[in-house]
Amino acid sequence: MQSVGDMREESGAAREQAGAKARAATASRAAGKHAGGRRPGGNRTREAILDAARTCFAERGFDATSMRRIAEAAEVDQALVHHFYGSKENLFLQALELPGRIQEALADAARGEREGVGERMVRAHLTVWDDLSARPALMTMVRSAAIHRAAAARLRETATTILTRALSGVVTGEDVMLRSSLVATQLIGLALMRYIALLEPLASADTETVVRCYGPAVQAIVEG
Repeated sequence: MQSVGDMREESGAAREQAGAKARAATASRAAGKHAGGRRPGGNRTREAILDAARTCFAERGFDATSMRRIAEAAEVDQALVHHFYGSKENLFLQALELPGRIQEALADAARGEREGVGERMVRAHLTVWDDLSARPALMTMVRSAAIHRAAAARLRETATTILTRALSGVVTGEDVMLRSSLVATQLIGLALMRYIALLEPLASADTETVVRCYGPAVQAIVEG
């Protein structure tokens, strides 16, 4: 017959074993290694979460997007989303980071003669928006700018930094900042109505038709 001490010792060992199993299961879930076809942990999971967040924020906006929804879209546990990014606010800020090729595309379009720069800028702008890998970040920024301070700040930064730098060689004069911001307004407004509001027939018009019709408006601002 077991003594009371032996029974207590066995009971304590059982509890410790159960606790160890629970901790192992938690660690496995945090690493994304549990069953059910979930993604493995690591950089790929972090990138998958960020891609899913951009898509969700672009489609639903900041307020209507939950961490749970992002986790479902990324096919990971919600705990992993918190593990990699902490809060929804921080994840949103990461989602606002724009691909570097946006700045490169606009800078390339602005190089060369002033004549025709309006059409080149519109074409470059639409080409970037038509890139499905870049569009979620752009849509997140533009869609959220009216209601989220960080998105508005990022949109202003894009307008005053990226576009002004790109246009520095072709837009000159005392009102250069004003005219650069007006070009930004034209391009952002175009993207808003074409890709977010889906205004027809603009939304389904081919790129070159839009470039031909809209380029002169941007050119007029460049010319001053």
